[in-house]
Amino acid sequence: MNVVRLSALLASAGFVLSGCIAAAVPVAAAGGLYKAQQDGSNKRERRAKGDRKAQASQPGQIVTTPDGQRVTVTSLNQLPAPDGSVAAPAASGKVPPEMQFLYGSGEAAALSYQAYQALWNYLRVEISYLRDKTQARSVMLSPGSTLDNPKFETCGKRPQAVVLDVDETVLQNLGYEADAAQRGNDFDAGRWARWEETGVTQVLAVPGAAEALAAARREGFTVIFNSNRSTATAAQTAAAINHAGLGPAVLGETLWLRGQGEPSGKDARRAQISQRYCIVAMAGDQLGDFSDLFNAPELGVQARRSSAGASLIAPLWGAGWFMLPNPVYGTGLKGGMDDVFPPAVRWTDPQEKK
Repeated sequence: MNVVRLSALLASAGFVLSGCIAAAVPVAAAGGLYKAQQDGSNKRERRAKGDRKAQASQPGQIVTTPDGQRVTVTSLNQLPAPDGSVAAPAASGKVPPEMQFLYGSGEAAALSYQAYQALWNYLRVEISYLRDKTQARSVMLSPGSTLDNPKFETCGKRPQAVVLDVDETVLQNLGYEADAAQRGNDFDAGRWARWEETGVTQVLAVPGAAEALAAARREGFTVIFNSNRSTATAAQTAAAINHAGLGPAVLGETLWLRGQGEPSGKDARRAQISQRYCIVAMAGDQLGDFSDLFNAPELGVQARRSSAGASLIAPLWGAGWFMLPNPVYGTGLKGGMDDVFPPAVRWTDPQEKK
């Protein structure tokens, strides 16, 4: 799957010494490296020699300033932040339009808030107000269902849960996607695996997710994450979820991940979850986050698109199933010209016919 946080600069970061900064110089030293008072020609001469020596110094050298201080010259071209960190270089390259939309636009944020507001309203109005909660309906397709003939079970005495995908559903992988935007390369499984291991803090919550999940927990719903991330990085995934303010996430309880050698489909995990909980709401950014039936190999682009609006499936959107926007990656990004734009609906500019 898929931002390096910029370190804060000191207010005095504009002080640059010919591309090098003496690391040991106190920030509060009045008058910089030199004393303001002159007390004779010998001192002025020593100072001038010190100036020339400092200008000619190289990173790693230890030099003596005119007032007797010994400092180490570094290759820094800006002062470090109070914690000792240095700001990352400015990002270069053009951000792809789909990333501009998902990670940078107010429009995508509004869609996310809309989805999570709808999820919370559904839980509060349609589920919480039921007098007999055992009669609440699970929104997970029962075994034997098809997209044309979906079947659902009632909750009975099972506790109720909300099941959500992780990446780009509750968690935005800003660090990974920033790296991908700069590289301009296709998905690299090895790079993604390293991201799972090390990108714990370069993430943010999807807009609206933290508030909605906190409200759901307060209302008594269990929040469960079901992701195709690897069980090998379960600790890091849980840490990323918690870092974004979305947790708790505990493997095998409120966090379900893809085991070694397991297929990418999620139905098997959903079935395991449903043995302990009644799934009354689901959220995702891919159709497979709701049922593996949407990813059947025989479904072409237009057939798959039509299946989302099948007569008994369409009423679930916004009423148990909640979709988040993701134009950056996933199973929805496929199809040639004839798949996406059937010839019968194409238009030609009349000016070009002349």
